[in-house]
Amino acid sequence: MRAIVTGASLGGIGGAICERLARDAQKKGEQASIVISATGKRPELQTLVRDLEVLGARVLLLTGDLTKPDVPQDFVSKGVEFCGGLDALVSNAGVLLPNPLVEMDLADWDYVMNLHARAAWLLAKAAFPALRDSQGAIVAVGSMSGTFPHIGLGAYPMAKAALIMLCGVLAQEWGKEGVRVNCVSPGPIRTPLNTHYKDPEVVAKRNRIIPVGRLGNPEDIAGTVAFLLSKDAAFITGENILADGGLGRSGVNQIPGKMGTFRQRSLD
Repeated sequence: MRAIVTGASLGGIGGAICERLARDAQKKGEQASIVISATGKRPELQTLVRDLEVLGARVLLLTGDLTKPDVPQDFVSKGVEFCGGLDALVSNAGVLLPNPLVEMDLADWDYVMNLHARAAWLLAKAAFPALRDSQGAIVAVGSMSGTFPHIGLGAYPMAKAALIMLCGVLAQEWGKEGVRVNCVSPGPIRTPLNTHYKDPEVVAKRNRIIPVGRLGNPEDIAGTVAFLLSKDAAFITGENILADGGLGRSGVNQIPGKMGTFRQRSLD
């Protein structure tokens, strides 16, 4: 597996994806080559690199601001050179700048949109030749907020909606070239950035409304991403997979009050 994973962080979704890819390769007796990217150098990134190397992977760490137009191409060029080709691109880099839209300023809007949507397009565009050669795949990490309106999150829901549509269009354009493109949209996930999930009361309230009865974890998303990148998903493209424990589809069940009692009728 030769992969580029943006937005990699220890304990987060990006880090879990990298670890899953490295572990899967190790189980097959293969060596993964993984390029991880982050906005800046942080001590925990070196820990992630070491963890991946323990799993037998070759790792290249790149840092830079993906909202700058030349950075995605630079990352991909260095990644393809390091890996000797490319089998997978995972666009996971993202940011959340919460704000009511009426209070959000233009600079924050542009930054969020450019990081989630434009950078993903530029990464995919740069990676296309190598992915066509390998008949590889792209997976973007979206959000259930890109499908269901979520107030107070600033431009984040619109950016994720654009990302989901980007994957759909790329899948249509590149399908005959052998490049598959899909999106995974997580629901509530325990990550280091979601500090509110350290509050047991908050967790209990979330658990009550999620049909599977619990918050997700980064490994839940990593497993879905790994599947979509694998040959087992060779006939799947253009999809947006909601990995939210059923939360997005349970809206009607959150309406207060009883809806009546169902009675079973005999068909004899």
